[in-house]
Amino acid sequence: MSALKREMMIWMPHAGHLIVSRDCQFHLNTFVNGYIISTVGEYWPCRAVREIHARVHDLAWLEENKHLRGDDFDYAYMKKFGFEMIGCNRLYETMVFTAMKSKQTCCPYKMADTSEIDSAGYNDAGKAYKGHLAMVKKYACRTMKPLTRTARG
Repeated sequence: MSALKREMMIWMPHAGHLIVSRDCQFHLNTFVNGYIISTVGEYWPCRAVREIHARVHDLAWLEENKHLRGDDFDYAYMKKFGFEMIGCNRLYETMVFTAMKSKQTCCPYKMADTSEIDSAGYNDAGKAYKGHLAMVKKYACRTMKPLTRTARG
């Protein structure tokens, strides 16, 4: 990635895709060369959703632990089940989208279209990070893609 110039990319502080990304503990979001590269993972939904998961996968465990509150329940759940999958057999995913300008100051670009043009899945945070950087490098090397339109709000 050393050949990639810093001015060609913008690291943005919010997840770039996935409707439940607010519940993901891991997210990387980069604008590069007319594209949004977004990686999310470590999905940790609210307790009600986790209780549904436990009821489906191990009802006996849920019955033994439903009395636990707050961090105690979270700790026991994490030890038993871990993070939730965000896709078919994956805890993390990277997706690539065309970009458009946004009026936000913290994230000056956003997806122009919700149809991904490339993707990869992972089950390890280190691989997700390296996969994100590999996608950034891949799309930085493409012929520059013109931005399609401006965000309305």
